[in-house]
Amino acid sequence: MTELSYSSYLQMETLLSLQKTQIPETADRDVILAEHFFIVAHQSCELWLKQVVADLSLAGDLLSSPYRPADEAETSVELLQRAAELLRVLHEQVLVLERLPLRHFVQFRPYLGTASGAQSQQFQVLGRLMGDGSEESELYRAFVENAAHQGSTVADVCRLGIAGGGLHRVAEALLDVGNGYWRWKVAHLGLMSKMVGGQQGTAGTSGEEFLMRRITLPFPELRRLRGALHAEELAPSPA
Repeated sequence: MTELSYSSYLQMETLLSLQKTQIPETADRDVILAEHFFIVAHQSCELWLKQVVADLSLAGDLLSSPYRPADEAETSVELLQRAAELLRVLHEQVLVLERLPLRHFVQFRPYLGTASGAQSQQFQVLGRLMGDGSEESELYRAFVENAAHQGSTVADVCRLGIAGGGLHRVAEALLDVGNGYWRWKVAHLGLMSKMVGGQQGTAGTSGEEFLMRRITLPFPELRRLRGALHAEELAPSPA
């Protein structure tokens, strides 16, 4: 059996050979390197997305499982918190892409064809977990089911605060994930506006307008129920 090394464990030879630029080799080296940077950034995002989707999927499975040991709620909190931190990393990845010079981007962009981040299958899976658009969030549905199994409701969890125990920690972690997801999408919109302006997206989308329509805060019902506490606090006490 071959001894495992750092390189073989991470399959470094394969990993470092996956950046295939499309602009002709006759282009200036700085332009070729800019496209290489563009590829590395997107491949890194897809790797982090793989972990985020896996963590959130398991968190949802643990919350919706018919058998719910007490420690599974805490495990789901750990997974949600890790996913929230990774969404911060993804946000930083977008900010790093702002270091791509526009003069270089306009030279290699025509060679991207119809390739677009909107085609990312992992991003679409993440959207279903988060509840993009009119779809119900798979994660939030699992949380509601878990609360019901414990004889509670999300409204009760919001009202109890830290007295809600594990369910409260899940709710807080969900909001951390939701806010991280929203910030990531806003940063992407800012990058798109800076680099492309009013031009169409590479896959034929409307560009800025396409992204703006898809920026919504996840878990709106959880946010509404938390906000309702303000009205309850301000309501006059019974005589």
